[in-house]
Amino acid sequence: MTDQSHSASRRLFLQQARAFSLVGAGAPLAMGLTAASAMAATGASDYKALVCIFLYGGNDAFNTVLASDDESWANYTSVRNQQPESIALWRNKPADKTQTPGSPAWLGGVLPISPATVQAGRSFALHPMLSDVQGMFNTTKRLAIVANVGPLAEPLKKSDYASGLKQKPKKLFSHNDQQSTWMALAPEGATVGWGGRLADAVVGANSNSLFTAISPSGGSVWLSGKTVQQYQTGDAGPIRLGPAPAPNGIKWVYDSDAVGVALERIVTSSRSSHLMAVDLADIGRRAISAEQTISAVLPSASSAPYGPAGALQCDALAGGKVQNPLAQQLQTVARIISAQSKLGIKRQVFFVGLGGFDTHSQQNRSHAELLSRLNHGLKYFDSVLSAMALTNQVTTFTASDFGRSFTSNGDGSDHGWGAHHMVMGGAVQGGDVHGDFPILAKKNRANSDFDGSPDQLTNGVLLPKVSIEQYGAPLGRWFGLSDSQLKDVFPNLSRFSGVSGFMKA
Repeated sequence: MTDQSHSASRRLFLQQARAFSLVGAGAPLAMGLTAASAMAATGASDYKALVCIFLYGGNDAFNTVLASDDESWANYTSVRNQQPESIALWRNKPADKTQTPGSPAWLGGVLPISPATVQAGRSFALHPMLSDVQGMFNTTKRLAIVANVGPLAEPLKKSDYASGLKQKPKKLFSHNDQQSTWMALAPEGATVGWGGRLADAVVGANSNSLFTAISPSGGSVWLSGKTVQQYQTGDAGPIRLGPAPAPNGIKWVYDSDAVGVALERIVTSSRSSHLMAVDLADIGRRAISAEQTISAVLPSASSAPYGPAGALQCDALAGGKVQNPLAQQLQTVARIISAQSKLGIKRQVFFVGLGGFDTHSQQNRSHAELLSRLNHGLKYFDSVLSAMALTNQVTTFTASDFGRSFTSNGDGSDHGWGAHHMVMGGAVQGGDVHGDFPILAKKNRANSDFDGSPDQLTNGVLLPKVSIEQYGAPLGRWFGLSDSQLKDVFPNLSRFSGVSGFMKA
């Protein structure tokens, strides 16, 4: 261990000792468990952050990133252009805004992209609502697509899946279990996520460990580490637990300083020696202290480049503007990132979320609305990071429960498996589609199988080619982890070869 990493580890130990000093009788055991699980962190002189955007419900990747060559398109339309309502997008037709908002006719043709790596006979496009994503892919080259990603226990061919002789991930097609598998590499009930394990590996580089893993989107198992505890904010910033301080320092509640002082005392004091009561008071003290610390250094949300408030609004399909909850969360992330030097932070992981992707019905409109928010949120965040001169220091990537079925159930789609994902940032090998884009086939006449494709199962569900480990490892390596640390974060990584190289060296 180098002197620098030893110093970082000692600093982390002292931080944990101070944090656990308030716990009482449980402190020695808690500190022992923490010390045993902590990874040795390497020193870091630069700043880097990872931002996970989780698309809750299972994003329809077939209508997000499309194979637009003639053969693929013919098979796509033969499956998805079913009545009573087609969920197949148009390839080359202009938009007709007199049609129903969100319908293929209203949306118009898909948006072509030009990958740097040519896949023989293939061409690709994006959903019509992803115009800013198209620009970041084609022009600025700060966005890449990783094709057909999903949870795998080991490399799996279609014949392996059919024979049952190789391991499959547990509890496929279940929302809760697959969300957990994406976040923690295990079904529902897992308590430590790979984002949290990444944070465990780097937390020693931070002088204030509390602000290593942050979520403006509620609690997430992805951010939970063995050592690091996630810090949750509201979507618009830190949540104040104590009374709001007045300019003169008086803690007014109901126009009374006495009530404010009493409230803070109740929240931070234990009237019992019971361990749960003591722990609850400790949480209250830490929450109040953390909010005061971070709020004191955050820039105003209305100041450039984070505001004005209108910057958080995206176009609504029905016309006008609507508040974008994803942009709101990403604004909070950007404001916290701006304060990293004042907080003594060198490495951070963030989690944000956007819900509504379980598009069993009315998919045309709902998916268009959701992709409009994703498109605007990514563009907003990229613009803010550019203004902060931090595009090379922050890498943002998408994740979701699963992809969806290729077949339509009328006006929607059902649960799937593999899906395409986006990675954004100046350190990304942008302007390219990484991984083998799946072969799309027609449905067999007699059943719902897709014998013409090595990549599609029943109902056209994609069998993933890139595991979560292969998706996460390049992010972790860019973040500064060694090969041995990556194996700790992704225990099954050694089962997969050819880790996807979508990050610059």
